[in-house]
Amino acid sequence: MSWIDVVIPCYNYAHYLSDCVKSVLDQPVQDLRVLIIDDASRDGTPQVAEELAAQDSRITFWRHSSNRGHIATYNEGLDWASAECTLLLSADDLLTSGALSRVIELMTAHPEVGLAHGRQVLFTSGQPLPQPCLLPGDPKWHILPGADFLETCCASGSNPVATPTAVVRTWLLKALGGYRKELPHAADLELWLRCAVRGSIGILNVDQAFKRMHQKNMQLHYLGTTLGDLHQRKTAFDLFFQEYGACIPDSERLHQLATQSIAEAAFWAASRAFDRGDSIRCQELLLFALDAYPKLRSRPEWQRLHWKRRVGPRIWSVLQPVIDCLRGRSG
Repeated sequence: MSWIDVVIPCYNYAHYLSDCVKSVLDQPVQDLRVLIIDDASRDGTPQVAEELAAQDSRITFWRHSSNRGHIATYNEGLDWASAECTLLLSADDLLTSGALSRVIELMTAHPEVGLAHGRQVLFTSGQPLPQPCLLPGDPKWHILPGADFLETCCASGSNPVATPTAVVRTWLLKALGGYRKELPHAADLELWLRCAVRGSIGILNVDQAFKRMHQKNMQLHYLGTTLGDLHQRKTAFDLFFQEYGACIPDSERLHQLATQSIAEAAFWAASRAFDRGDSIRCQELLLFALDAYPKLRSRPEWQRLHWKRRVGPRIWSVLQPVIDCLRGRSG
């Protein structure tokens, strides 16, 4: 059995695909396989992918006759995978040098680890790649028990895993059933939560991937707003605890912790929206926060924002510099 299969879904990313694939094939790993799945792109993706597959026998290329959406495409790639581990890498992202060797070393040393990930480096499309950060004084990795990983995720209400770096044991992916179609944006978060129920999480203390930022990033298309992201994250936690709550110690507290964290994030986003003069977005975020966690209404910060809203954005814009000045003097 080979050690790692890399699935590269691609939709209208022809101009990024070659660099992505090169960053994988340049890894010093034997028995590496790559699957490119074109979800009926309307650009030159088929031509680029066919040329890449013709040049290297490690590459397999599939093309959909009609667009199936990214979740179905991801799960199709996971069905294909048969190596010890699988990485799903978007065609607009890149691996850092040695990324796969490092993760294989970790997962060989720790068979209890079901999911391993590291840091990602953000870069702007069209700009030179930044240098990855390799800190020689740090341990190469640390292992987090699944229960501790769940606690961390619920406390933040967010996804701590940089998806381009996430390598999962293939048997575990197949046992868990892959990504949920109900979560077009937060399916990765919910899948990592399920992984933590079945094993430990390995965390590499090194930059493992480059995340490309550009105007056609998928998350921008699916979300668009902070509220969209918060809705998806809350739904991910809700679905996870509905299915796995019965087998998780203290699941009710953890679920409430996640909900509270997301509601607090919505509240502070509402506060920033008010400061920008966006009263409609402020109201939407506050309604979401209050519906998720009604106890927010009793918090001092809720009362302060309520007072600011009663004063109104125009008067508050005059008062705020004075109040900030007084706070600075009293500090």
